[in-house]
Amino acid sequence: MVKIKTSEEIEIMRESALVVSRTLGMLASEIKPGANPLQLDKMAEEFIREQGAEPGFLGMYDFPNTLNWSPNAQVVHGIPNNDELKEGDVISVDCGAFKNGYYGDHAYTFEVGEVEEATKKLLKVTKESLYVGIRQFKEGNRVGDVGYAIQNYCENHGYGVVRELVGHGLGTKLHEDPQMPNYGKRGRGKKFVNGMVVAIEPMINMGTRRIKQLNDGWTILTADGKPSAHFEHDVALVDGKPELLSTFQYIYDALGITSEEEAEFRNKPLS
Repeated sequence: MVKIKTSEEIEIMRESALVVSRTLGMLASEIKPGANPLQLDKMAEEFIREQGAEPGFLGMYDFPNTLNWSPNAQVVHGIPNNDELKEGDVISVDCGAFKNGYYGDHAYTFEVGEVEEATKKLLKVTKESLYVGIRQFKEGNRVGDVGYAIQNYCENHGYGVVRELVGHGLGTKLHEDPQMPNYGKRGRGKKFVNGMVVAIEPMINMGTRRIKQLNDGWTILTADGKPSAHFEHDVALVDGKPELLSTFQYIYDALGITSEEEAEFRNKPLS
């Protein structure tokens, strides 16, 4: 059952989302060749706690770390280890935080040094598809409208859209209804109404859409070993339109990137 949020609850959730956004921004300048993933994971845990929140993933379903750390051909749910980052890697960093009874859940795929042009394009298209999907999260539309928009955009660029892993509702639980696939048919699925909060998160592969899982029970990889990209925002439906609760702006500030991509989804400036 979908849990509709009040305006007060949405504001609480905005702070939970921004805890994650600030944490990803802190990590952005640390993600470089030679960096140790386990050390970055510990930094993220400490930074989340300093903001009066708890790591959202640590211990959930027995996951052992604060970050889902998924390099290169890993799609999602990778476990941080001591393998140092290398020039040319790409890293999907998915992070959660629990504050004042509500979750934030947010992801970004980072480039490590100089990355191949084909991989850069994968990241660019995947992030663009996130906003293509968010535009369809509006009153009267349905889950299938978001999934169709993301699928159509990415498949038209020749990429594989993962089916087995999906976005989701968000609130007092990390995973709530509705499920938000990155594929689908227009006009199908749960209808969107004001007060819904969802995590929209395209997981897009350079090659096949097919995946496999490591024996650790967590790590998901592309079946053909080609790179994957993952971007995620927390979005509320307010006055019939999508409103971002999370932001990539802290990442962009750290990396010296100028972007207006979020402007159309924001009713108030970031604090």
